[in-house]
Amino acid sequence: MSVLVEAAVESLDDALAAVDGGADRLELCGNMKLGGITPERELIAGVLASVNVPVLVMIRPRGGSFLYSARELDRMKRDTEAAMKLGASGVVLGILDAQNCVDVEQTRTLTDLAGADQVTFHRAIDRTPDPLDAMDALLELGIGRVLTSGGAPTASEGLDNLAALVARAEERLVVVAGGGVRANTVREVVERTGVREVHARCEVSASRIAAIRSALGAM
Repeated sequence: MSVLVEAAVESLDDALAAVDGGADRLELCGNMKLGGITPERELIAGVLASVNVPVLVMIRPRGGSFLYSARELDRMKRDTEAAMKLGASGVVLGILDAQNCVDVEQTRTLTDLAGADQVTFHRAIDRTPDPLDAMDALLELGIGRVLTSGGAPTASEGLDNLAALVARAEERLVVVAGGGVRANTVREVVERTGVREVHARCEVSASRIAAIRSALGAM
């Protein structure tokens, strides 16, 4: 099985470039400077109409912490419903409680709307005090994917933890390695951890994604 390459994009130009570079899937966000927030619905519709790969939509009302107010959670529910109705293949989200643990109850309200197997829990997991405990909560929820650097600033620095998360997930959940993944690091990340999906940002030019695809070769 080849390694899937997911590209994070924030515009139609980014999306087209990522697909041209060989991306297998897109994570569509707004305002990457804030770490990615929910994109405008017009952009979601435009990207979905223009690419032939799965598109996952970020559901995040603002930058900053992953502890949300009731009003913010209501917006996340509406945004999740809207993204799925527009034809997104899934959504990307992360909700933590005041102790930075996975907020299982609130997360379930969103996974029920999107379908748990269509949800990626994003790098909020890297903020949790024990990513393995967080993984167990995600497995209980039936979530399809988790995007993580293994709790480190970059995936290359979190190799041991990434490998442990892959082992804990077994075949029940897909671990996507993200955080500073580049052409010169991607093979080591894959070989040392066992991940079969990687995540990198695409900014207008197809070169970064194409270089990662080339570095992976036939893996």
